Amino acid sequence: MSEKTFFERQTASSKIKANIVSKYFPSYCKIIAKKRTPISIRFTDLFAGPGVYSDGNLSTPILLAKQCKEDEFLRNHVRFLFNDKQYIELLKETFLTEFPLGTFEKKPHFADKIVGQDDDIRQYLLKNTHVGKNNEHPTLLFIDPFGYKGIETKVLAQFMRNWGNEIFLFVNIKRIHPALENEKFDDLMQDLFPTTLSKVRNDRRYKKNTAERINLIIDCLGSEYENILGGKIYYTAFKFKEEDNEATSHYILHITKHPRGFDLVKQIYNDFANVGTIFDGINTYTFDAKELNSEKIEMFDTKSMNVDKLKEDIYIAYKGKTTNAMDLFDTYQKSNLYSRSHYSEALRRLVSEGRLISRFTDNKDHQVTVLISKDCILTFK
Repeated sequence: MSEKTFFERQTASSKIKANIVSKYFPSYCKIIAKKRTPISIRFTDLFAGPGVYSDGNLSTPILLAKQCKEDEFLRNHVRFLFNDKQYIELLKETFLTEFPLGTFEKKPHFADKIVGQDDDIRQYLLKNTHVGKNNEHPTLLFIDPFGYKGIETKVLAQFMRNWGNEIFLFVNIKRIHPALENEKFDDLMQDLFPTTLSKVRNDRRYKKNTAERINLIIDCLGSEYENILGGKIYYTAFKFKEEDNEATSHYILHITKHPRGFDLVKQIYNDFANVGTIFDGINTYTFDAKELNSEKIEMFDTKSMNVDKLKEDIYIAYKGKTTNAMDLFDTYQKSNLYSRSHYSEALRRLVSEGRLISRFTDNKDHQVTVLISKDCILTFK
């Protein structure tokens, strides 16, 4: 699909991608607000598109704004900043028709800059998202280019220095793979992998299959932020498979400095994944449009297999100990892809197997044996 025809018809994968971001952002805002109430919480989309496809389906800007419109706090504190060289006038018309000025207390901003070439955008990412001692405008940055031009990892890493800032980055594997092997794209690949380009090019030759080579690219891209910032970064990929074959099409990569953002994005990824995946260090949450409305019966229940693996790992780590479910979750979830629901189910299975005793201290009548809560006390036998 060419860039010119991309917005004619919304694919199932594009719809899922938009829904992931639009579901994540409101919850992200509430997490930010629990820490401190900023002047504004920004959603910045550097490749925003027209807001609506020719077939009438909504893309991320409109879908997200609809979510925010329904919440008083979000209406008063969210500010939208949209950029698109080609479609900005259409997006502005569509957005303001749906949400006239005054719908949101913070006036939306529309720009038509070329990402990667415009110094205003670069300076915004480097400096303008941090105003005041505590970053008064924490920002979720969404970058969904058609390829990879304009992705300057060093600039994005500096953006991530600021408290509360997070990124959703679209990663087009089909375009990065050949570019890594073509010296004509050296400058662009150096922008994308400023500290790991040699590693990507060298190590991919020793990977057994395409899945491992793709995972190397994702891991190196995520680790760039740790290398540049010198601190812990949580990065989580969601995979989309091709709509007409079994190959990987692209990824959304979420990047955050805070474990609560890592927790939240895994919950949302888990909601939208429709392919059973074993978290083996290579595979991740996956959506396959070909599986929509499929009546195919899976030979293996991979969700149950993940829960069983997690269950045994938890038991080995906590055998003979007492803790509460929230502390266990907060400690353990930082190092793996399992979502909150995986932990709940794993702990409940341990109770049913007689290897774990669970009790609540909140004097409430609970319908389940375990909740991820400080009021849920766990004693491992």
